[in-house]
Parts: sequence; structure tokens; C-alpha cells
Amino acid sequence: MKVNLIGKHEKDSRPCRDALALTLKDMMARDSSICYVDCDLMGCVNTKQLRQQWPERAIEAGIAEGNAAGVAAGLAATGKKVYLHSFGTFSSRRIYDQIYMSAAYADLPVHVLGSDAGVSAAFNGGTHMPLEDGAMYMSIPETVVFDVCDYAQMAFVTRAQADINAVTYTRFVRKDVIKIYDDDTEFAVGKGVVLHESDNDVATIITSGIMVDEALKAYEELQAEGINVRVIDMFTWKPLDEALVIKAAKETGAIVTAENHNVTCGLGSVVAGCLARNCPTVQEFVGVQDLFGQVGPQSFLMDEYGLRSANIVAAVKKAIARK
Repeated sequence: MKVNLIGKHEKDSRPCRDALALTLKDMMARDSSICYVDCDLMGCVNTKQLRQQWPERAIEAGIAEGNAAGVAAGLAATGKKVYLHSFGTFSSRRIYDQIYMSAAYADLPVHVLGSDAGVSAAFNGGTHMPLEDGAMYMSIPETVVFDVCDYAQMAFVTRAQADINAVTYTRFVRKDVIKIYDDDTEFAVGKGVVLHESDNDVATIITSGIMVDEALKAYEELQAEGINVRVIDMFTWKPLDEALVIKAAKETGAIVTAENHNVTCGLGSVVAGCLARNCPTVQEFVGVQDLFGQVGPQSFLMDEYGLRSANIVAAVKKAIARK
């Protein structure tokens, strides 16, 4: 794994959805077994170009997500490598049973993509705000679950899924993402990315998705106060990089998880389970505190739900005080 961290807190000029669309376009040109299924959202994720070029392999299922999941499973049963996209809410709650039974239980590798994860659903409001989608997919046996933070990571995950022989779920933000990594960064499925570490770290921040940039800001704020912390981007929630979590817990003695997801059932929960089984450690949870979504700009919602660097800083100080 080769990590080239940008860390300038600047938005990427490229929408994250293009990482999906352009990567799939390249993959479909090279591999005739790759298919794409969408639910009337090709215009929203710039995948109309796939349908224009390969109408037999880029399928518009319409606003019928359960049927789309069945189509995706059927294609996978014929040996196709299938990517299925919709809003995160529809890619999880709406099609959960079909994916569970027709894909996962049947051992068929359908790669589900849920866009506008968590509060990034913004003005689409609570009905379209997936704050539990990651938990739903982690509860299905043998799945792989990703929460990606930027263009480079989205492109990597899209490529990597083609070689994963299981149901996968990727939560991502369509546009306006902060550029965290250079495009030549190399990731590994199931391995966390250590963004900052030192020999005298007193806590570890484990995060993913849009919270990576907030964690990097928190790191800078804590450094300014003379508090050294480790920062890990755990973009694969399942399988969790348990070895890295345990190492961080043993070396720093305190863990703070930060996620754009409900804290009752997401990244913080799987990290807590790992620690409970292997290395009981003080932990604080930054994320949505068992609440429904609401309408508003993403910036307002991040403030409203405590998804800011200031919340991470406060959680780190609280965790250190509890050691």
C-alpha cells in the first residue's frame, strides 16, 4: 500500500460520481462480463455514457429498486460482474431482502453502490438520508462494506470490486468531496490507512468517508495544543482491519471513532466489538446519535449532528481523561 496524502482541505474539482462512471467505462471496455444496473439515476451519477455505449450491459431498471436487485442477481447468476446503483436509502432499506436472498444467500457477487451517504443527502431530507445502510450490509454474512472518502479511493474500490466474489456495498458522496489522496495512492481491501502516527500518540482517531477530512482537521487542532494523536482511515468497515485497531489500542490507549452514520450500528460499533473481544480500551463515538435525518445543506447537517472536527477534538480529550 502506497499512501500519498494531500491533506489541504480543498474540494476536488472532479465529482466523486465521475470516479465511478469513468472507472466503470474503462473496465467495461476491457471486460465484456461487467454489467451496470441503475434505478433512474444515471443522469445523477454520469453513467448515461455507459448505456449509450453498451445498452445491452448498462441496464435502466427505473424506479423499481427491488426488481433491479433481482435483475442484478440474475445477471450475476450467468457469470456477469454486476454493479447496481441507487440512493443509499434505496440501495439498502428498499432492496435489503432481495439482496440478502437473491444475491448473498445465493452466493452471487452483486456490487451495490449507495450514493449520497448519511448527511450528504442534504436537501433530499430524512427520507433519502441513509444513516444505517452500512449496518444493514454488515449484518449480511460474507459481505464487504466500504465507506469511501474521495475520488481516488472511489476509483480504487470500483476496480477492486470486480475481483471480490461476494456481495459488496459502497457508500459514497456524489460530488463536492474533499481531495484526501493523490490519484496514484495504492489501497488494499480490508486494510486501514494510517494517515498520521508517532511514538507518543495518546489516542487514535478511526474514521472514514466525509469524516476523514474532519479527522485531519482535528489532528491539526490537537497538534497545535501539543496533543499527539494517530489518524486511521478505515474505509473498509467489513472485513475490519482488526490487527490495526488492536495495535492502535495497545499503543495509544484510547480510541475515537468518527462516522457519517448512526453510532448505534456503524463503524464505531464494529471497532468496539473488536476491542471488547481482543483489547478492552476506552472509546468515544462521534457520529449521528440515534437520530433520523432532516432537510438542509450538508454544512448545516454536519453542525447539527456533531460531525465536525471540534466534536472529534472534544471526544479525544474526553477519551484521554478516561484512560
